[in-house]
Amino acid sequence: MRKSLIILACICSGLVVKAQNENAMHLSGSIQSDVLIPQKDAKIGTEETSHWGLTNTYADVQLTSRYLDAGLRMEFLRFPLPGYEKDFSGWGLANVFARLHSDKIEVTLGNFYEQFGSGFVLRTYEERTLGIDNSLLGARVAAKPFKGVTVKALTGLQKRYWSYNKSLVSGGDIELGLDQWFKGLENSGTYITLGASFVNKHERTEDIMSDATHKLNLPENVDAWDARLRFQRKAFNLLAEYAQKTEDPSFDNGYIYRKGSVAMLSTSYSQRGMSLLLQAKRSDNMSFRSRRSMLGTSSFINHLPAFTLDHTYALAALYPYATRPSGEWAYQAELGYMFKKNTFLGGKYGTKVKVNFSHVHGINRTEVGGMGTDGYVSDFWKWGDGTYYQDINVQLEKKFTNKFQLNLMYMNQFYNKTIVEGEGGMIHSDIFIADAKYKFSRKVSLRAEAQYLATKQDEGSWMFGLLELSIVPNWMITVCDMYNSGESKIHYYQGLLTFNAKAHRIQLGYGRTRAGYNCSGGVCRYIPASKGFTMSYNYNF
Repeated sequence: MRKSLIILACICSGLVVKAQNENAMHLSGSIQSDVLIPQKDAKIGTEETSHWGLTNTYADVQLTSRYLDAGLRMEFLRFPLPGYEKDFSGWGLANVFARLHSDKIEVTLGNFYEQFGSGFVLRTYEERTLGIDNSLLGARVAAKPFKGVTVKALTGLQKRYWSYNKSLVSGGDIELGLDQWFKGLENSGTYITLGASFVNKHERTEDIMSDATHKLNLPENVDAWDARLRFQRKAFNLLAEYAQKTEDPSFDNGYIYRKGSVAMLSTSYSQRGMSLLLQAKRSDNMSFRSRRSMLGTSSFINHLPAFTLDHTYALAALYPYATRPSGEWAYQAELGYMFKKNTFLGGKYGTKVKVNFSHVHGINRTEVGGMGTDGYVSDFWKWGDGTYYQDINVQLEKKFTNKFQLNLMYMNQFYNKTIVEGEGGMIHSDIFIADAKYKFSRKVSLRAEAQYLATKQDEGSWMFGLLELSIVPNWMITVCDMYNSGESKIHYYQGLLTFNAKAHRIQLGYGRTRAGYNCSGGVCRYIPASKGFTMSYNYNF
């Protein structure tokens, strides 16, 4: 497969040279390098390593023109950072593509990323913090043959670390913008989009034994389809989407033959000073991988977004939720309101308040068999046993003067560690956060965080403090400490020095990192504990 990528890179180079003779080219790209010089720390349980330095380094280069784009990415992960499996180890050409485009059509050869609808049947993307790059290597065509019509078709093999899974993933998507056909809709501020998708996975059968003498008859073709409606009228938005998958026995579901499905309804309303979001989703046996025997975060063809808030504060993100593709009921509601300036609650500068609620519950399941059977039956509207996750949080943003701003947050959380991580029971916590920023001048400001997580379960309560001095436009100095005041009494301290100069960014640091889960959009990766000197370099050109 590496030879194929090299050949494709040579073809792309030839196309670029040809394009240079036809129209002006624009060169752009980026370099990202994260380095850790590890130190052993038995107190926090760092892993043993024989290498003096660990690094994840990426270099992207793209050439764009009027009709042709081409690009490639080089990666050096010969000695990857903690939390990246052994499969990450390697270096070389990881991504290459050539794209021919005009006003009506776009054709891509090589590695590409795509998402149909909300991603229920197809989403390929790169997320380096999670170690995810599940691009497809093949061909993709996107066209706009008529006004208000967008059609996509693709086929390829899915990337898994430094290799590609053998199954062929193919599919198509169509979207119809009805408001572009009827002027009355657009004139009234109404937009209606209908969409439909189809994806097929062709994977050769393999020997999976149901018992000592019987082998499972595995389907070589698994189909998934998706239908959706998006309606927007002025400040009101509605998205309804449903997807279904044919029988797909895999390691994830215990090799049962039950069909999969996911249904979602999302509404929002936004106007000056006020916003409202309501969402509900039910998924059932919707794990869809390009390799049926895989486990972990790799080889997913689709994506099921979590209806939980992605928290950025350290203690609010201590127990993040990971979407359960086996099945869940998920709900989210959020209300944002801005108290106007020069009112009793708004004060001189106004006051922002946001309330968010999310709840995830198991679906109803009645077991009817194990491997080789339908597995279970489920009543659509019934809940199953147990809460997986619940989060109620209130955030307040208040500017008191031109120099001083204060953000406050309270969060009440239930986290089922047994469901998400395999053991640990239900963890109930109360989290309090204060985030203050003071501007000494136009160039110098100081930000401080104080956080407290109170719980009687797991490791007990936590405290977190942070000071961040910013000297615009070049310097930032950060010190922080996360302390477990419950069971371990361990300090996780860090010091960081950041320098920015135009397109360059360098960060030097030293400290400890707690073992835990790093999550984004309901996808999580376990990161082991680490300690040592760190360096991060980013350059965009």
